[in-house]
Amino acid sequence: MNIRRWSVGLIAATLLVPGLAACNNSGGDSPSTASSPESVIPADPKAALVASTKGLAEGNFTFTIAADSMTGKGTFHKPSNSAQMSMTMGGEDFTMDFDLIQIQPDTWVKVDLGELFAGIPGMEAIKDKYQHLDAAKAKDAKNLDIFKDGTDPADAAGMFEGLAEVQKTGEGTYSGTFDLTSVKDSVAADEDMLKELGDKAKAIPFTAKLDAEGWLSELVMSLPAAGETKAQDIKVTYADYGSATAVQKPPADQVIEASEQTYEMFK
Repeated sequence: MNIRRWSVGLIAATLLVPGLAACNNSGGDSPSTASSPESVIPADPKAALVASTKGLAEGNFTFTIAADSMTGKGTFHKPSNSAQMSMTMGGEDFTMDFDLIQIQPDTWVKVDLGELFAGIPGMEAIKDKYQHLDAAKAKDAKNLDIFKDGTDPADAAGMFEGLAEVQKTGEGTYSGTFDLTSVKDSVAADEDMLKELGDKAKAIPFTAKLDAEGWLSELVMSLPAAGETKAQDIKVTYADYGSATAVQKPPADQVIEASEQTYEMFK
């Protein structure tokens, strides 16, 4: 499961511990009101959904993501070129927490692999600490820039462009199916999952909600079972359009410089 391409770098951070691998911001915090997608929400359901994602492109909002074995939340604040994403992944036998902060050009990553990996060499050195990654030093690291692939964490805009069918079900509510194979960067599946889904990938059910201004406020994708992955819903919510808070860098006493191994993992 992918959450934009930059999330690959976050997951790679779980492999930074040996043995697991077999500024302050320059922008202001003053709220601004995001421009409404349309003075009147388009009557055509597809047009309404496409218009609802324009606020995501402006890059000033908060979001949450929840799936079967993953929860996360984040902030984009493009006015200050800052962003943050925190996630928890795993199940009964394994949990992983990570937090990524970016205030361009710097990035900080904190990883906690839980008690299961407490005895692994190197774990204690990074537990409860943010690893600072210098963009100048990591210029070949392709997964460090959260903003590189835009500010739409689930690529809702791409998904709505690939709608197979859609209908309005109520005031500000919609349902339908979309063609996952036509979406460039999807929260729903990677290439291996697309292969396992086969033709089912061309008609993934979804529901969506828009707020009173016509902005996307909730997106739920219902993925069928594929291979060893059971059927599940992926829910993404969006809020605070135009009024998100600029992200702050971690306190100095919680920061260590990233090792060479860390930079290698992000390449």
